[in-house]
Amino acid sequence: MNAPLTDDLLHELRRDGVPHIAARLGLSQSQVDDAVAAALPLLFGAMGRNARQPEGADALFAALARDHRGLDPGNVLGTALAGGTAGQSILRHVLGGRTPVAAQTLGSIGGLGQDRAATLLRMLAPVVLAYLARRVFMPSDAAGPETPEPTPRGLGRLLEREEEQMRTREGFGAGLLSVLDRDGDGDVDLQDFVRGRDRQVLDTQTAEMRSPRPLL
Repeated sequence: MNAPLTDDLLHELRRDGVPHIAARLGLSQSQVDDAVAAALPLLFGAMGRNARQPEGADALFAALARDHRGLDPGNVLGTALAGGTAGQSILRHVLGGRTPVAAQTLGSIGGLGQDRAATLLRMLAPVVLAYLARRVFMPSDAAGPETPEPTPRGLGRLLEREEEQMRTREGFGAGLLSVLDRDGDGDVDLQDFVRGRDRQVLDTQTAEMRSPRPLL
């Protein structure tokens, strides 16, 4: 079985991103490292849950192709650290009303607190989408563990395997997936991603975000 996407992206963020996030949040690097390690399974899991809804994988795949393809995750993080607002709308789409619960639960790690946890989730959400888009559409530029079939079905399977692997692990990151458990019809509808007359479009990518040169 391939190594989890979470591990691959976490390794990438540890090289440059974690120190800058720590400085931005006023926390130690070890605190931020633990928090990022917990937040990534939550975000990947939320996207996987929504991709399992009717037409959900199609909607997520279309969003990646339209708004996140060609973006460098490091540059996306740099934009978020500089005050970019894409993360808020992404969280609204993938977590919906569960966003405060997710932030509160994540905030219990190492004294992070709910407000800084919410900021961290906003920073990481566009990074995760940029990473997924690179994994799907630019496998030659992604040295990580998984090269999915570049289709909605391949994306859905990739995210399903990621959640399965995370649930076999111990630790807070895996436990945070319980925030996503739903009852009734409370799932977030990824059709919100679809461009249309009454749809909100995610923030437009910039040339700087596309550049392979890191902004950090």
